[in-house]
Amino acid sequence: MQTEGAYDLSTGAGLIACPRCDALHVERELEPGETARCLRCNTVLASPRAGAFTRIIALSFASLVLMVGAVFFPFLEISRMGFGNQTSLFGVALAFSHGALMPLTVAVLGSIVGLPVLRALLLVYTLLPLSRNRPPFAHAVPAFRLSETLRPWSMAEIFVIGTAIALVKVGGLANISFGPAFWAFCGLILVNAASNAFTSAATIWDAIEDAGVATDGREIAPEPRA
Repeated sequence: MQTEGAYDLSTGAGLIACPRCDALHVERELEPGETARCLRCNTVLASPRAGAFTRIIALSFASLVLMVGAVFFPFLEISRMGFGNQTSLFGVALAFSHGALMPLTVAVLGSIVGLPVLRALLLVYTLLPLSRNRPPFAHAVPAFRLSETLRPWSMAEIFVIGTAIALVKVGGLANISFGPAFWAFCGLILVNAASNAFTSAATIWDAIEDAGVATDGREIAPEPRA
């Protein structure tokens, strides 16, 4: 159920800012299946789903497995007049690990391999105890904040699109066939898209606060009983 009026001003709850237009709303607790949208630009602010944390953890592990295959398995094979050669991303990195192209190689591998892996690990670190109704690990707040910062910089899909365009241009010079690593990258894109669809930053922050940790990393003292 979509909840447009998910901001009851009489509740005294905290404020939530729209990530697109910065409009402030007063949030309230949402039931699983409800969706809170910005009243100005209709951007989704929170969308809690039952079992979402477990799904995100499973998808994160799946992305790690796919990334290992994408790095070490053959990426493509080029053949011409009976001669052929196949390579993997790891082999390309070793080939350009010396000389002036080394910084470029490190930057490319960091953006297409390092950042997605780091973000998957941060999500698992943040959500694993929360999915079991346990207090979050130490430094869960900066870990999740960093994972949200890295989200726009995970460029696996950009790499696949750029590779496909480059191969179209050289397709007339040789026979090109995609290896399992290429399809692993395609699967990785789908897994990351599903993970992003299940990830609601507002819901995760609420779960961390409900566990007794403020968004600045401090422990929240329990309210005194009457």
